[in-house]
Amino acid sequence: MNAEIKDLRIVEEAKRPLSMNPKKFALWLFMMSVIMLFGAWTSAYLVKRADTGWAEIILPDMFWVNSVIVMLSSVTMVWAYRAAKRDSLEQLKLALGLTFILGVAFLAGQYIAYTEMVELKQHLTGSNVSHSFLWILPAVHGAHLVSGLIFLAMVMVSAFRYKVHSRNTERLEMCATYWHFLGGLWLYLFVFLLLNP
Repeated sequence: MNAEIKDLRIVEEAKRPLSMNPKKFALWLFMMSVIMLFGAWTSAYLVKRADTGWAEIILPDMFWVNSVIVMLSSVTMVWAYRAAKRDSLEQLKLALGLTFILGVAFLAGQYIAYTEMVELKQHLTGSNVSHSFLWILPAVHGAHLVSGLIFLAMVMVSAFRYKVHSRNTERLEMCATYWHFLGGLWLYLFVFLLLNP
């Protein structure tokens, strides 16, 4: 009798479908498509780099500063998530605000980096394709970061309306996942360009 009940339980457990929130699934699908996009571009970069006439690129000093900014923004995002889990709502709002400010600072830093590239005579429409890569890769990443800031702003509005707390962290978790993804993507691009001038 006990064996039959155990077998029945195993059959019932096997029938339970594995489920994932559709919004989280869509986010992961989107992030995978972004990985494929940048993977294709960095592969094309390596192929073109092997061609004759490739001009060595000089990375703007601001890229170093921006890398620190993006790491700090991940730290403040972790702080925000932990604050929400503890129901420290004032800390949550502060941490989200700092994350947003650091995101805007990163974009401002990228603008400064572009002015440095112009001073270094590394133009988007220059005669060498290497300089085009140096403009396009950070620009497309920056566009994705703008979408991250919009998502973050939406979560901040929810936090200020006290809709983000220990029992309701789904949107914050998704925002944090995307934010850390964007930070990791920037660090990948920076190290890639650093190692393949």
